[in-house]
Amino acid sequence: MDLRETFRVALLAIRRNKVRSALTMLGVIIGVASVIAMIALGSGARAAIDEQIQSQGTTLIYLSSGSFGGPGRAAQGSGSTQTLTEEDAEAVAREVPTIARWTPGVNARAQVIAGNANWNTQIQGGNEDFLVIRNWVIADGANFTARDVQVADKVCLLGATVARTLFPDGDPVGQVIRVRNMPFRVLGVLAAKGQGQWGQDQDDFVLAPWTTVQKKLLGITYIQQVSITAKSSELVEATAVAITRLMRVRHRIPNPESDDFSVRTIEEMAATRVQMAETMTGLLMSVASVSLLVGGIGIMNIMLVSVTERTREIGVRMAVGAKTGDVMRQFLAEAIALSLVGGLAGIVLGVAVSQTITHSLGWPVAITVASILIAFAFSAAVGIFFGWYPARKAANLDPIEALRYE
Repeated sequence: MDLRETFRVALLAIRRNKVRSALTMLGVIIGVASVIAMIALGSGARAAIDEQIQSQGTTLIYLSSGSFGGPGRAAQGSGSTQTLTEEDAEAVAREVPTIARWTPGVNARAQVIAGNANWNTQIQGGNEDFLVIRNWVIADGANFTARDVQVADKVCLLGATVARTLFPDGDPVGQVIRVRNMPFRVLGVLAAKGQGQWGQDQDDFVLAPWTTVQKKLLGITYIQQVSITAKSSELVEATAVAITRLMRVRHRIPNPESDDFSVRTIEEMAATRVQMAETMTGLLMSVASVSLLVGGIGIMNIMLVSVTERTREIGVRMAVGAKTGDVMRQFLAEAIALSLVGGLAGIVLGVAVSQTITHSLGWPVAITVASILIAFAFSAAVGIFFGWYPARKAANLDPIEALRYE
């Protein structure tokens, strides 16, 4: 028989035992669907991180109070200490010539009220350069000024989510909202950016002068973070090194392991997140591979049963002229057909699961042609690997003994 006829007969043999064939394919279906869903999650996470880098800019550097730990000491965490001051930020901006723009940063959470509407959100403090540094656009209204920052004026800009929640039917610009029972005048509304790389709402915040947030909302004298942009992407690493050296001099830190601050570029943070995403994807892929392995063992088991059930049929085929290679190809084709049909069903299920994850949990996924081809190739390999032994056993049967089999 030619290859086409071999697979036609194989499909007929599978159709004779529909329920058994479906149960045999179940492991392959689950395995392939898991592979596609896990690759989609990993690819989506990487794509979201790349998008975040583009939205924030490749020249962004964060100087934060606290550290991420070191040998023999506990991590303090970014923004957890009181060692970063306005004077530090001004010294960095003055003495590092490769810095283009900078803004101090302080954060608080508060209940925001406008009329009968209220919303709990993040209050972000920055200066007049915050929007330029973060590549944010004002959709309506205007930014606050350097004078607003200097006098700690109670003015603010609303993120798109906050504006939509507090003023569903009106224009927020010029209105007054209350933050911790203090009146703030709304100067503008920011353009929407949508979800971040982990599904968080980037538009759910209020931007105010950092001095206002620091003195009137938090009542502190230190700052939590400084956002900095280098003059070009080529100068980012040199700028980060210069900031680190200056901060160690200002804080009298001779040993780098004793740093009470952290300097991180946006690309370093993105690389860390990508590594975490890839590690998690690898772990989940391992689980998916186990499902494929179990599916392959199921195919081998059923094919061995099929060889036993069809021993007399094999004897008849050999008696009328079928060669050893013909019998082996026939049973190998049946195993491959089982895995390929299971693989196709698994691809459909994997795509459906990925879309469900996106719609129900808001996690970014990216289904690629490469992931589908990889999953399909895996299913074919499973059929060949686990179908070879039963096919070889069938081909090696003695024709006379097979004809006598009851």
